[in-house]
Amino acid sequence: MKEDKTLKCSECGQDFVFSASEQEFYEEKGFENEPGRCPSCRAARKQRMNGGPRQMYPATCAGCGCETEVPFRPSMDRPVYCRECYTKMKNEGRQ
Repeated sequence: MKEDKTLKCSECGQDFVFSASEQEFYEEKGFENEPGRCPSCRAARKQRMNGGPRQMYPATCAGCGCETEVPFRPSMDRPVYCRECYTKMKNEGRQ
């Protein structure tokens, strides 16, 4: 059985816990090295690597008419839906 480990972040120098369940996950995925960064530094690095926050565009939902934001530039030839209407349509399509 694995036990929690305390590691030091290579980026900020803070101690962080590498839990037993995280260790099992790493082993399951075939990762050979322990994490070198704490969760917050990993998240910040991932954000930097992905180009920062997503560009969002304003849109009007074709289903309910509410104002919403979507992660793509809406075009006039296709309807745009808010999260609720999109989820509802997606679930209705599966039945």
